[in-house]
Amino acid sequence: MSTDALRRLRGARLYLCTPDRDDLESFAAACIRGGVGVVQLREKSLDARALVARSRRLRAVCADTGVPFVVNDRPDIALEVDADGVHLGQDDVPTALARRILGPERIVGLSTHGTEELGPALEARVDYISAGPVVPTPTKPGRPGTGLPYAGQATASAAARSLPCFVTGGAAPDTVPAMVAAGARRFVAVRYLTEASDPEAAARELRRAIDDAIARAEEGRADPTGRLALPADAPRASRRPR
Repeated sequence: MSTDALRRLRGARLYLCTPDRDDLESFAAACIRGGVGVVQLREKSLDARALVARSRRLRAVCADTGVPFVVNDRPDIALEVDADGVHLGQDDVPTALARRILGPERIVGLSTHGTEELGPALEARVDYISAGPVVPTPTKPGRPGTGLPYAGQATASAAARSLPCFVTGGAAPDTVPAMVAAGARRFVAVRYLTEASDPEAAARELRRAIDDAIARAEEGRADPTGRLALPADAPRASRRPR
């Protein structure tokens, strides 16, 4: 990984986490055109060889567009496909092992779900953290929502260490204002983009909502009226019917 990938990660506001899908490459390219700045492939069902093949294809799309690409869970596969890095959950391999596999220059990210995980994550050798899910989501079945206060706490604590914090769970144009008012500045999107009938338009709409909410907050006019709900409650115009 070049320092450019880390610079781009730190400048990103919208992070796509996607499972494998038949149109993986064109879908990711559309989301990137709409404003996505980081792409993660999160696929639990493929065997290692298939995951390597799919990761290589998605890495090529990201490399062509200058967007950092990370693989979920598997630092060995990230190394094999020359990904920019890996994203780890709390139950995955330790961050120190991922760092030994990938070396000092690739990205290592780590999920956090509450204050008891935040401190150790900030002490680990990671390049970013995620915080959430703010609300319960089918992407993480059985995991309760953290609520808005943790999103703000994690963002502020990470910023004090010069680390990006990407907030997960419920990101949609009508929920982002409340998250930004709580302190969030970077967001992971899953269902709002993966279920969109026009992913480029959906990404553009979400990115515009993020940018507008941050601009208002930085001007001291944070909009507290954003409704926090699951992405399925977002406007359906750009979404595929269930």
